[in-house]
Amino acid sequence: MSRKTIFIVDDDPTNLATVLGALEKHYSVLALNSGEKLLKTLERKIPDMILLDIEMPEMSGYDTIRILKGNAKTAGIPVIFLTAKCDSDSELEGLTLGAVDYIAKPIPPPSLLLKRIEVHLLVEAQKVELVHFNNNLQEMVSAKTKSILELQHTILKTIAELVECRDDITGKHIDRTTHYLRILLDGMRKRGLHTERIASWNIDLLLMSAQLHDVGKIAIKDHVLQKPGKLTPEEFEEIKRHSDFGAEIIEKIKKGTAERSFLDYAGVFAAYHHEKWDGTGYPRGLAGEEIPLEGRLMAIADVYDALVSKRPYKEALTHEEAVAIIKDGRGRHFDPDLVDLFVCVSDEFNKVQMELRDE
Repeated sequence: MSRKTIFIVDDDPTNLATVLGALEKHYSVLALNSGEKLLKTLERKIPDMILLDIEMPEMSGYDTIRILKGNAKTAGIPVIFLTAKCDSDSELEGLTLGAVDYIAKPIPPPSLLLKRIEVHLLVEAQKVELVHFNNNLQEMVSAKTKSILELQHTILKTIAELVECRDDITGKHIDRTTHYLRILLDGMRKRGLHTERIASWNIDLLLMSAQLHDVGKIAIKDHVLQKPGKLTPEEFEEIKRHSDFGAEIIEKIKKGTAERSFLDYAGVFAAYHHEKWDGTGYPRGLAGEEIPLEGRLMAIADVYDALVSKRPYKEALTHEEAVAIIKDGRGRHFDPDLVDLFVCVSDEFNKVQMELRDE
């Protein structure tokens, strides 16, 4: 093991010789006779500890330690004051400035001096080890958290894809709507829209949970969900129940787990993405800001994707036609502020639907 390095700073040659003689068999020691020489030496080499006299001409030990602690490169070096100033006020000042110990002159016996230095070097080594341990622990926690998030994402996507398998008209609907939501969220942040609300969200979990907005369709009968033609009024009422079914399914899952944050988002998306700004939506007929913001966002993403996607009972509309319909629904179907935002970012919507178009 390499020797620790200690700098001794004192303008008295006798004191330097005394401390040097006590330490040199155990440490690599450099003797310096002023604070100025210490600072110049520190430009080339950083020691493990500094023993610093207080009463020196031109630059006192107090002045020197202030400079040391003000420099990120040297702030962490432990400093022990060696001084004839043995009153309690001087000791308090030295410790307040950042010294780890305060040894009064005359220099104590070598064995005692060595023991005090050994203790402080051990403390510093343990501090470094603790920082290293904490860094490793944080990396382990981050890796575990990432693994859990990936598992959650996989589970959510698998469930969502199971729903898609039953409702084979949706294709890549879930992937596209998730992208649309991210575009809207980015636009809201840039424009200062609902900033406090967005700041309270975990965006990654929110976007993952959005995949479950149609999970309630798993409870809809096949002959209704997969009907190739126009639905009868009774069948449409059955389809409308998927919002309530989705909220109920997610609520049941929440009762069996302590980790509910992403499920809270999923429940809101499932329950409210078919509500309308004017109160004519379903399942609860909420109006305006009674509708959770997550539901108002998904309403735009969901309708846009339905409009530009081909269905057995209709052809896909063009991007321009879809934008016009959503603009026409401003203040009736959709949140007016979110429609204005959508118009600004609609080119990005178009890019997503072109890249993720159903085969």
